[in-house]
Amino acid sequence: MFAPSKPYNKLSLSLSIGLVCAFSPNIHAENTASQTLKPTPATEVPIQSYRLSKAQGATELRQRSESAQIELNAVQNTANTAQKAATQQATAPQGTTQQGIQQQGIQQQSLPVPTTTQANSPVPAEQDASSNSDNTVASGSGFADPTQDEIENSTAGSSPIADTAEAEAVKNAKWTLDGLNQTGWVDGIEKGRLPVFAKIQVLLNRKHASPGAIDGATGMNTLKAISTYQTMNNLDATGKMDQQTWDSLNAGQSEPVFVEYTITEDDLKGPYAKSIPSNYALQAKMKGLYYTRVTEMLGERFHMDENFLQQINPDVSFKKAGEKIIVANIRNNLPEDIHLIIAHKGAKQLYLFNSKNKMIASFPATIGSSDTPSPTGTHTVKNIAPNPWYGYSPKNFVQGNNMKPLSLPPGPNNPVGNMWIGLSKPSFGIHGTPNPSLISKTASHGCIRLTNWDAQDLAKRVKKGITVKFLE
Repeated sequence: MFAPSKPYNKLSLSLSIGLVCAFSPNIHAENTASQTLKPTPATEVPIQSYRLSKAQGATELRQRSESAQIELNAVQNTANTAQKAATQQATAPQGTTQQGIQQQGIQQQSLPVPTTTQANSPVPAEQDASSNSDNTVASGSGFADPTQDEIENSTAGSSPIADTAEAEAVKNAKWTLDGLNQTGWVDGIEKGRLPVFAKIQVLLNRKHASPGAIDGATGMNTLKAISTYQTMNNLDATGKMDQQTWDSLNAGQSEPVFVEYTITEDDLKGPYAKSIPSNYALQAKMKGLYYTRVTEMLGERFHMDENFLQQINPDVSFKKAGEKIIVANIRNNLPEDIHLIIAHKGAKQLYLFNSKNKMIASFPATIGSSDTPSPTGTHTVKNIAPNPWYGYSPKNFVQGNNMKPLSLPPGPNNPVGNMWIGLSKPSFGIHGTPNPSLISKTASHGCIRLTNWDAQDLAKRVKKGITVKFLE
């Protein structure tokens, strides 16, 4: 399934990938190298033209909110379910079946799988969520603000915000460097988008409970990250923020959660593409599936939703070296002792456990769909490929009018992002995405999809042979 190919450029690890997310045969694309898209300097790329409208984003979020309450009710128990499954995995005799384990009285909790608007989509969710056009697609978040429905179906506290001076200070904190760093927590803070939630997301990121793309809003990925953090730290795993969880998150933190960053000439140099076609045949002709703009690149570098990055830096053009911007002060590492990975389909989460059977990290994830479900059972990590080629075959799924196998070049806007972690189950793996803000909110073609940065962090620590267990 995986075979070495000739080196193409520095961006490639010289591997062609065949997967259900892509295709089975290996196709080499050296013959397309001359048909390339000329990289464009960031200064020539209009930022706003590549963003989805608020109306498009609001429609997508309203559709997703229909299933949010189901997921909200389930998430409080999800991290505990994964922990029980990890204990089960560690204590079961070699060769013990899942049925046998349940007969021993250890019952695996089954969570409802929320429906998604992309579950029956004939094209990859990475592209479908942004555009139906065969010409161009805007990668990135695309969502300017959460809808009222999504806000009301998420939770931060258990009671209305208290009418105190301290509560008002939190509620009215500014989206400035000082405002983001100095905001505090008060039990009962209202749902929505506030600097305190951005601070919580950065702290969760640092403590290895990834909230996905940092956007300063209450939402399901943040709720799941809170629940996981509480489980990892022996707190009541409610998924709701409270003073005890806030104090724990801030313990031992001396660095500011947001810092100032200066845009450099190298940031502007790229390479950048003017656009990424949604048509795989056109993507196959490109030299690389590069970022399309500076804000997209910087958003991924600092684990931030692209629109959120622009919103907290309203006076920055992102086209001049020397411009100073506010960015999240995030971590880019994980604990080293990763012994077990659990992919929870219902919760759309990936959990990591160490050799002592302790949960040590988690990520929001997109795991399969009803049309192309992810594997079941237990598998192992087989190989790791940074910057992979993406292979497409209509035998697995049909994208547009493409009825012939294609090989798409590496880059962060590759359909599997810029990282591939192959599993022992042929054609399945853990990989990145060109649309980080859609993680756990859409469907995949059977694989486990993470943000590019979470996939990269995992690849730094994971080793061949590590167990990957799928739960429903």
